[in-house]
Amino acid sequence: MASNLNLVRAKAAEASKVVAKNGSSYYKQLLEQNKQYIQEPPTVEKCQLLANQLFYTRLASIPSRYESFLKELDYVKHLWRNRRELKTEDVGIAALFGLECYAWYCVGEIVGRGFKITGYHV
Repeated sequence: MASNLNLVRAKAAEASKVVAKNGSSYYKQLLEQNKQYIQEPPTVEKCQLLANQLFYTRLASIPSRYESFLKELDYVKHLWRNRRELKTEDVGIAALFGLECYAWYCVGEIVGRGFKITGYHV
């Protein structure tokens, strides 16, 4: 375990040296490549305007998202009504998807508790 810790420390030190050496040039290159997205002048008013545009654009997309949700729900209802015709492969994929969702839920719980695995009431 101690050797793994030393290995991780060495890798982290190496990575920080690379970032310190090449970080500013990468930052400048990234800004240069994406300068069409930068708003000038960078004022509070401009940021507030962009935040409002984003909020109301997302708000305007709710009806189309709702329609998509209803289509997905109808498809699931159709599958449930015709569940006798499902193939074993489809059921297996659905079970794996459910298991993956549960695993991500557990990971989220652990992260939410500060990466502590202990302290759960079972």
